[in-house]
Amino acid sequence: MLATCNRLQSLEDLRDFVNETICDHEQLEIGAFQMSERVLVRGGQPCGVYFCIHGPRQVKFSAIWETDSNTILFYGSTGERFLKMQLIDAPKLAA
Repeated sequence: MLATCNRLQSLEDLRDFVNETICDHEQLEIGAFQMSERVLVRGGQPCGVYFCIHGPRQVKFSAIWETDSNTILFYGSTGERFLKMQLIDAPKLAA
């Protein structure tokens, strides 16, 4: 269940990658649903980003980019993780 991903040069590339991965897995049209995000903070420092796609019938799909280990964890609508992706290189998260 651990996969690797090529380099993502910007936060926009990361957003697009998360959106496409969730939409492909859930068989949703890419870009058809709103995606929100929130920076996660630990000890006053940013440590990741929480992404949420607001799907049909108020269903939510999410992903968490954890910057310490440089991984993205993808979750379905039931909260069950369906993919763990190790990033080779990722953009920097500013405070």
